[in-house]
Amino acid sequence: MTDGWGFRRPDDDDRTAAQHTPPAVAPPASFWWSDALNDPWRDPHSPVALVPPAERAHAPVPEPLAEPDHTRRRTLWTVAGAAVLAGVLAGVLGGAMGVRFSDDRQTARSILGSTASPPHRAPESLAAVASMLLPSVVTVRVPVDGSVSLGSGFVASADGHIITNDHVVSGSSGVVSVIFDDGTSSPAKVIGTDPESDVAVLQVKRGELHPAMLGDSDAVAVGDAVVAIGSPLALRGTVTAGIVSALDRPIATDAENGTTRYYAAIQTDAAVNHGNSGGPLVDAAGQVVGINAVIKSMAGSEESAGNIGLAFAIPINHARRVAEEIIAAGRAHRTVIGAEVEESFRGPAGGVRLGEVTATGPAAEAGMRTGDVVTSFDGRPLSEPTDLIALVRKTAPGEVVEVTYKRGATSHDAAVTLVADAD
Repeated sequence: MTDGWGFRRPDDDDRTAAQHTPPAVAPPASFWWSDALNDPWRDPHSPVALVPPAERAHAPVPEPLAEPDHTRRRTLWTVAGAAVLAGVLAGVLGGAMGVRFSDDRQTARSILGSTASPPHRAPESLAAVASMLLPSVVTVRVPVDGSVSLGSGFVASADGHIITNDHVVSGSSGVVSVIFDDGTSSPAKVIGTDPESDVAVLQVKRGELHPAMLGDSDAVAVGDAVVAIGSPLALRGTVTAGIVSALDRPIATDAENGTTRYYAAIQTDAAVNHGNSGGPLVDAAGQVVGINAVIKSMAGSEESAGNIGLAFAIPINHARRVAEEIIAAGRAHRTVIGAEVEESFRGPAGGVRLGEVTATGPAAEAGMRTGDVVTSFDGRPLSEPTDLIALVRKTAPGEVVEVTYKRGATSHDAAVTLVADAD
């Protein structure tokens, strides 16, 4: 019989045959075993008797048997054995490699940490707010004197109206265009501007617009989280975050046409730089509460100014009113109180002294006169002339505000109904 590797094990028949083999005659060469003394299955302690076979009378001489084709059988067994061996080795090697690679991956995971599930972002998270607003924000490209000036803006209506700053589009010498968050661009028509409030309205003609939701800037509180979105330094789609640092911060800046811009700004520490102008300031609900317009800096010139955490936005209630007037009539009206202010006055207790008071204006109708010192406007104390002008501009025509003023040593309260200018 044979073992599992193709080798033959001597059995009892083989031993019997060996007993009848004459000792004087060497056994014939065998394919399996040629040396019984070295047979690994031989039992050296078993009794052995060598008995020569009895001669048979007149036994016919057998014809010699044909020698088996040991070469062919050797080849077949060799091929079969090699195939089996190769299969076993391949399995062992494959298993070893699988274990090795699995161990390597397991080692890498143990070193670098396992892969976590994608984070769940709440609808009020900053990431969700940014994702909501980015499709509404545009980069405004304005050709100016052979070069291109960049600013920001946002889509405010399904009709393609885009709100930005007046100073972003002022001085344009060609066709203004806007670039959307997906990289596509469209030409834009300047519908109108209001240099004094620093608001401008553009319009594009294209489908699939994503108008931003406009919030209520009067509901904003100091400490509210806000996000500024725009294209600072030409980096489109930049999102920065901060808080509302202050409200009704009076801002007065000079426009290129010689007028002065006034508004009571929302102050924020969200990073704002050149190129953010005209972009939205957004609250935690994803609603626009202001238009980023100006920054304060320690730099010696406006061109080299950068963010130091003091940025200012036009309240959206003010900007919305101006934009709607521009869309409806091509221009916006200023809100006035019907009096001039004395720029040089600095009272020991603060306040703003009135210069000429228009005879039929709101201030005169409320009983105020030239020389009166206005100490508070709608509950807000005043210390600089800019304070009064900015707060008046912020208020819509027709609104009634409480004003406290002094005439000599006597303090008076008055209800003043503000109006739009006649120009």
